[in-house]
This record gives sequence, structure tokens and C-alpha cells, in this order.
Amino acid sequence: MDVVVVESPAKAKTINKYLGRNYKVLASFGHVRDLPAKDGSVRPDEDFAMSWSVDAASNKRLAEIAKAVKDADGLILATDPDREGEAISWHVLEVLRQKRALKDKPVSRVVFNAITKQSVLDAMANPRQIDAPLVDAYLARRALDYLVGFTLSPVLWRKLPGARSAGRVQSVALRLVCERESEIERFIREEYWNIAAILGTPRKENFEARLTAYDGRKLQKLDIKNKDQADGIKAMLEGASFHALSVEAKPTRRNPAPPFTTSTLQQAASSRLGFSANRTMQVAQRLYEGITLGGETTGLITYMRTDGVQMAPEAISAARAAIGKEFGDRYLPEKPRYYSVKAKNAQEAHEAIRPTDFFRTPASVRQYLDADQARLYEIIWKRAIASQMNPAEIERTTVDIEARNNTSGGARTAALRAVGSVIRFDGFIAAYTDQKDEDSEDEENKRLPEIRSGEELAREAIQATQHTTEPPPRYSEASLIKKLEELGIGRPSTYAATLKTLEDRQYVTIDKRRLVPDAKGRLVTAFLENFFDKYVEYDFTADLEEKLDEISDGKLAWKDVLRDFWKDFSGAVDNTKELRVTDVLDALNEALAPLVFPEREDGSNPRICPKCGTGNLSLKLGKYGAFVGCSNYPECGYTRQLGGDANSNGENGAGDDGTRELGKDPYTAEEITLRSGRFGPYVQRGEGKEAKRSSLPKGWTPASIDHEKALALLSLPRDVGQHPETGKMISAGLGRYGPFVLHDGTYANVESIEDVFSIGLNRAVSVIAEKQASRGKGRNGGTPAALKELGDHPDGGGKITVRDGKYGPYVNFGKVNATLPKGRDPQTVTLEEAVTLIAEKEAKGGTAKKPARKAAAKKPAAAKKSAAKKPAAKKA
Repeated sequence: MDVVVVESPAKAKTINKYLGRNYKVLASFGHVRDLPAKDGSVRPDEDFAMSWSVDAASNKRLAEIAKAVKDADGLILATDPDREGEAISWHVLEVLRQKRALKDKPVSRVVFNAITKQSVLDAMANPRQIDAPLVDAYLARRALDYLVGFTLSPVLWRKLPGARSAGRVQSVALRLVCERESEIERFIREEYWNIAAILGTPRKENFEARLTAYDGRKLQKLDIKNKDQADGIKAMLEGASFHALSVEAKPTRRNPAPPFTTSTLQQAASSRLGFSANRTMQVAQRLYEGITLGGETTGLITYMRTDGVQMAPEAISAARAAIGKEFGDRYLPEKPRYYSVKAKNAQEAHEAIRPTDFFRTPASVRQYLDADQARLYEIIWKRAIASQMNPAEIERTTVDIEARNNTSGGARTAALRAVGSVIRFDGFIAAYTDQKDEDSEDEENKRLPEIRSGEELAREAIQATQHTTEPPPRYSEASLIKKLEELGIGRPSTYAATLKTLEDRQYVTIDKRRLVPDAKGRLVTAFLENFFDKYVEYDFTADLEEKLDEISDGKLAWKDVLRDFWKDFSGAVDNTKELRVTDVLDALNEALAPLVFPEREDGSNPRICPKCGTGNLSLKLGKYGAFVGCSNYPECGYTRQLGGDANSNGENGAGDDGTRELGKDPYTAEEITLRSGRFGPYVQRGEGKEAKRSSLPKGWTPASIDHEKALALLSLPRDVGQHPETGKMISAGLGRYGPFVLHDGTYANVESIEDVFSIGLNRAVSVIAEKQASRGKGRNGGTPAALKELGDHPDGGGKITVRDGKYGPYVNFGKVNATLPKGRDPQTVTLEEAVTLIAEKEAKGGTAKKPARKAAAKKPAAAKKSAAKKPAAKKA
């Protein structure tokens, strides 16, 4: 019997069915070792020696694997087919060698791109050894990320209080977001006008043509700058006659795009489905690992971490057969389509993301999938099938029109153009179109009526519309991923984690699916640009990625790359030791001038204190971050939050410790303040341990908090009214898991904090009743209501939920309750994490309580007497 090691328990169960009883498949549950989060885990002075640690859960799983290997004939490492998967196999092998579990047993490595029986059996028939260059590239990347994070972050903490940390790729991604914000702040809007004519053909069909030239001069977008100009041109056109000078119909062909890669899937899922990158990868992971279809678990898509655009020959043949069946032979090209791209990393250039079976249409599997899985599978299937279809045949028509107005001063002329397209054969569009094509309102996508060259056209109306130029849009997750990929920064498997880190560290917020840099994030970027410019340069980061790729290709030694990097980087860090905080503040004042010193409504100098009139405003650094203060402190106490209202008088500004006074409580006369603590911003009334405090609810920013809002928060919980059946009070408040109503021990969440302040008795009674009905038990029923439903367990047997119990939040599956790690937010727990926790709990014995320890049997009286006669021990 051979032992096979895979990453996830769901995958282990499926593969074990495929392989049969001669194999024992065990899961590593992802990475089994990591660098401890402390100094000294990577030691440059010891030729970059690395210390690895194993947590308790991984240690137990490794012990199980070691025990199984000792009784087995051999070991097969079958972790995921990418750099991280190769690293996990290497870690498992290293630990087993340390445990001396292998002895002389054969070890092999297999990879499969899909969890199907054929893919798994083919992989098992073609084993190889662990790819050493790929492991070296992993070690180099891990060491680089550690050295940057654990060397640069302490510099930030010392020189820029309130900053969390800095990472190698994360800092460059944050710079892109912040630079776009700076572009928007510097942008100056310009007015311009568009002139269009609504014209009619002799066949009484109307169309629109846009002005392109006037009095013989070709017009650019911004040439008509004001209403007077526009009205003059409009008046001329209203007295003009129109005729078609030429009509040109030009056939064009549009070819389909290749199947999805990791980044293009994340971009499409963001624009079409509204998924975050992280959500996309979680759903894709589930589709890859397998869904139960007809009693058998089958992977629906190939591996989803890839930058390859090609499909396997057998997959192309299957796609062509499916096209003939689903769309007809007209949509099938004579020869298969082949795609290629210069892969930045040969080891990750696997197959593109595609269905494992093209005859498994979205409609045929929808009943087995949840909503997210069905929607993501549908676009993967459609994009992959479209990639092998005939091109779309489009006729693009361009009509040039002359307008002539014969006046007493001579003839005045203008040129107009109408452009439209007609799809003569939809081709691949029948299966899939990009979201930008579906949403486009471009004139080229408009259909024109029949227009003949030389014929006169009737003037129906002349339209002059005012516009202003728009600043560049903020990045969405999709557009930022696209930009990072264009620059060669990061890799497909890292984008989701990078974006999640920026959000978790509160460097960016997401507003209407756009990434908005927080003041904290802009401070960090400005600091790095001024004092570590080289290490947040796009070219430098991209060059480093190329070196990592060369390591994985076996062209560079990984320690040579680390030595070259560390020599310059450690020197740059050493140079900041003499850096004074005043130097940092001076640099940040200039770099962030639009944010620190926004223009005032009265036009006064934004750098002069509005309170005392003589002091200069500057950034100040407090315990909880940066704020703006007056140079005449303490005589002048003007302060305001960074990015706050520049027109305020500072009476309610932030103190030098980040505290902002909001006013006094009208009943107690105690001071109400806005503060920032370990768990985020909060409002407080009074001082000391007995002071009343309230965290800010989701969606409320510190800058939006005023005296009225603070009073409202501090008034919670509020009494809604007595329950008509029990006579007990219903209250509304803000708790650990958001806004709620409470009655007789039953908590029920409400949608928003506004509901807490406005909810009436009738609605509160209904919400409580709905919650009790969903629990199906009374207050003494024992099982708390679910805070969140994560979905069905991969192995079947019911749903997994997140609940809050007497001893804290936990995940529940049937009779198994697994406590969440300390500090883990229950609202962010994923299905994969929950499955892992449940599996660990089951391995420990599920929910069964340990038998109570029996009381020690009483000693016989004789023994007692004997013990009493024993002389007392001498004191030392």
C-alpha cells in the first residue's frame, strides 16, 4: 500500500475512491510549516538560514502521515500543481525525513490539473521527483517577503506611529491606488460641448450624426469650449441642408478571447458578477475540488491558479464536439484554435481554466450548485467554449455627411459622421461576450438605417450638449489586478491575498466596488516613496519577479538573488536610523499637501492655522496615527483629523494623542470624545474605567462622527417597548456582531444601525418571532441561532454554520462544534476554514466529552494510620 498526500480533506476522499484500497490518501490541510512571525526566522548572517515552525494542528497531521508512511510501501506527494503545492510537498518530505519515517522507501511527486478519475489515473502513471528549482523559487520568495516585512515594518512603527506594516508586493499595489487618488485630486475639469444632428432618410428612418469639422477645420474633443460657441454652431446647422457624401460598409471579423487565466477570471467575475478576487478564488476552489453529481464527487473545472491560455488537445476535441451539438456546425471552425502567451513563469503555465467536461453544460449542473458556484461555472464554461468557435462577422458602416448653410456672407459648411455596426453572423458571441461589449454605448455599436450615397437627408433636430472632462476612475479590484499583471508585479495566485491584506490593514476601503486609499494608506505610501523609493518602484519589483522566475527555471541560484537584494536593502534601512521625525513630517507635508492642506472655502492660505491666525499647520504623529495640528501648541490647541474638514475651527479637533472632542453630554455634562483603540475607533463619555463607550458601527467613519451621532451611540441600548405577549421589554443596541434587538434572551440582528434608532415595537416583535422560528427552539433549547450559513459540507451530511455560544463563536456541523481561533471574526470565516476546523475536531474525538475522572478510592483506615506514624520531613 502507498500513502498519497494531498492538500484538502475533500480532495483526499474523492481521490481515494478513484485509486482504490491499495492507496491511503491523507490531507496535509494546506501548508504544514511556516516561518515564525518573529525576528530571526530568516538569518542573512548565516547565509539566509531559515527556521520553520509547525503548529499543533499540523503537528498532529504530520504525525498521522508519518505513522502511515512507516507501514506503507512508498510515499506519493500529490499536492497542487503550482509553486505553493510544490513547496507543501517539500515541507512534508523534510518533516518525514526528520522523523526518520521514510528510511529507503520510494518517494514520487504527481500532479493533476483536474479532480477527475482520468486525470488522477494519468498523473499516477507519470510520476516525477520534486522540482528543486521550483522549491528554491518558493524559498527565495518567502525569504524576501519575510525580510521586507520584518525589516521595514519596525521602521514604520518607529517613524510613523499608527502604521501597521509594509509588504513587498502589497506596498507597490497600495502605491498604485494612492497615485490614482493623487491624480484625481490634481485633476482640473474642463468644459466642452458636443453637437449632434438627428437626421432622417427619404425612407423616414432617423439616425444620429456627430459634428466632426466646422468651416473646414477638423474639431477635436475639447475644441467647442463654451455655450456661446455651441449656440453659434447650432444656429448655423439649424439653417443648413444635409446630404450624404459617402457611405462605406466594411466587413470585419472579431475573434474570441482565450479561456480564462487566474487574473482574467478574477477580472471577469468582478465586472460581471460583482465578486471580490478572494470570493472568486474560494468559489473556484470548490468547483475544482469537486461537487457531488449522481452520488460521485467530480471536479467541474481544471486548476484555477494558472497563467496559461492553452487547453489540452483532448479538451479542444471535446469543446469542438460540444460546439457542434449545442450551437451547430456553422459555429465550428475548420481547424482548432490555439492560443499562446509569453508565460512569465514556466512552472505556472498550466492549462487555462476550463470545464473538465464540456458536455456538462451550466444548465445540466445548476441543480447541484449554489448560486455563486453556478454563476462562476457558467462564465468559465462559456468563455472556454467560445474560445474554439468561429469569429463574429460584423459590418461596420461609416457615413460622411456635409451640412451647407448659404447665407448672405457666403456658404458655411460643416462635416458630420455617423458610425454603426451590424452583426452579420454572431459566431462566438452566441456563447460569450465581454462585459465591456455588453455595456458599451459606443456609437460603433449602434445600428444605422439604410443610407445611400448622395441622397438628401432631412434635419429633424440639432442637439448641443454640455460635458466636462472626467478624472481617471479609481481602481476596482479587477482593474488593479489587470494593472499589476501588465507591470509584471506579483503572480496570479497572490493577487487575491494582496488585495485582502490591504483591506484588512485598513490601508484601503471599498466604496461602490472601487478602492479608496485611507489616510493611513496614503501616509505609508508617501513615507516609502520618500525614504525607500527604490523598493516601491514598479520596474524594480517587476525585475525581482523575473529573477524569481529565473530561479524556478534553474537559471539563477536563489541565495545569490537574496544576497544582492539584502546588501542594498539593509543599507537603506540603516540610513533611516538617523532620520528624525521632523524630517519625516516635512517630507510628508509636501508629498500629501492636497490631503493635509485642502483648499478652503474662503480662499485663505490652507497652511495657516484658522484658529490663531499665526501658527503654521503641519502633520503631527500621535499614538494612534497622524493628525493635523498648529505649530503654536500648546498656546493654540487647533487640531483636526487627517483628511477632515479644513474649514472647521478646530474646537472639536483631534488631540495630540488622536482624541477628538465632540462636546458635552447635556445631562451629565461629561466630555464626549472620539478615540482610536486597539479594536478601532470608538466614542467615549467621561473618563476612567466607568466611562461609557461605544464602537463605531459598520459604515460610519471617524470623519463623519459629530456630537449628535456620538450621543445617539452612547444612548444605546434603547428600550423599544414591552412585548405584547410576555410583557418584557424589547431593547435595541449595537453588539459584537452588529445591530440587534433583544427580548428575553433572544438576540435578532437587524439590517443597519439606523434600524436600531428607528425600529418600532411591531417590527421588533416580528423580527424576534422570525428569529425564534428559525431556531426552532425556545430560549432553553440550547442551540444558538446561526450567525452565518457557509453552505453544505463537501462530504455531504448537512450545512455548516457559524454560531455564538457561551464560550465564544464556533462552527457547527451536525453534532460537531469547533471553536474559532481567538480573535477570529466569525463573519469572515470561509467554508474551507470551517471544514478544516471540523475535521480537526473530529480527529480529536468530535463533541464527546472526556469521561469524568473517578475520585481516588479512599485508603483503608489501616493505611491512614500507618501514614500518620510516618515522621515529618526535616526542614531544610
